[in-house]
This record gives sequence, structure tokens and C-alpha cells, in this order.
Amino acid sequence: MSLSDLTDEDLLAVVVPIMDNLMDASTRIDYEAHGRDFADRAKASLSEANFRRICEGHQSEKGYFADRELLGILSRPGSVVVVWKQRFTKVPGEFQAELMLSESAGRPMIERVMVI
Repeated sequence: MSLSDLTDEDLLAVVVPIMDNLMDASTRIDYEAHGRDFADRAKASLSEANFRRICEGHQSEKGYFADRELLGILSRPGSVVVVWKQRFTKVPGEFQAELMLSESAGRPMIERVMVI
């Protein structure tokens, strides 16, 4: 079954563990764990050095990832985008976390992830 065919509840059962892994791996600055679900193009766009720089910058400036709240799910043929309101431990305010997944070889793969 395609990601775009899943109900929101079923989709979140797939997406939340992937996003939790990304947040945990970023906190631990674990490049291998962070990239485990990346599609080839996403992997190629993030070197280990750049990943480390981004993580250290976020932790220094904003702290660690705190709670997040689902804002919405955008589903289209071949991919889904999930958007959350994200908070950090050091700074007040809300940020946007976004995860785009597609399917490759029958499994969800990260095409893009960002927190802005």
C-alpha cells in the first residue's frame, strides 16, 4: 500500500518513529543513525561534517529538541509531507519541523527533513 493511501492515523504510526529517530540521532550527533532512512539523494546532500556542524549549531544556539505538535499532513501521489510545531530547550518560541517521505523498494524513505 502506498503512503498516500494510508489514513492519517496509520501514516503517523509510520512517520513518528522515523522523526523520533531523526531527533534522537541529532541529539547524539550520530550520523549513521540519522541517515538510516534517507533516500539516496537526501544522503548525498548531507555530509557527516555538515551534519555535525548543523547539530552542534542547533544545540549551542537553541538547545535540544523538546516537544512537537502536529500541524498537518500533506498527502499526494508518491509522497507525504508532515509538518509539526517544534520547540527547543534553550530558546522560547516555536519552529517548524518538516519531514517529506517517499517510497522506495516498498519502504518509506526520507526525501527531505528540516527544522526552521
